Amino acid sequence: MARSYAPLLAVMCVLLLPLAAMAAGTPFHIEGCVYYDTCRFGFETIATKYITGAKVKIVCKDSVTLKSEVVGEAVTGRRGRYRVAVEGDRQDQQCLAVLVNSPISNCQFPDPGRNTATVILTRSNGIASTRHFANAMGFFRD
Repeated sequence: MARSYAPLLAVMCVLLLPLAAMAAGTPFHIEGCVYYDTCRFGFETIATKYITGAKVKIVCKDSVTLKSEVVGEAVTGRRGRYRVAVEGDRQDQQCLAVLVNSPISNCQFPDPGRNTATVILTRSNGIASTRHFANAMGFFRD
């Protein structure tokens, strides 16, 4: 009588795939979006427009030396979305997605409450995925 190991292999794949994602050489993928706050409310509304061509950078600050380092940069595409690949585990560094600039001439002032977004770039926190999402960031209309 032949024994089928297919169910066992399926279970092993489901359990081991997250561990493969945690491999040291796998980059983190940070995703987020940038919007144009037409009403100056400080948050997204139905009147919100998303910015194509806005620049964003990922900055990490070492908790001991307080030295900041830009570890990734991106330009938003359709619907104001960006994706940045960041190499290396940042362990206890504080990392932020930061607005750099907007291509819209009357939309150059970053919302002081939504001009950065915290991102976690470590594998030492129990999160198996390398795909991380940053909160939306916005510019006010002038």
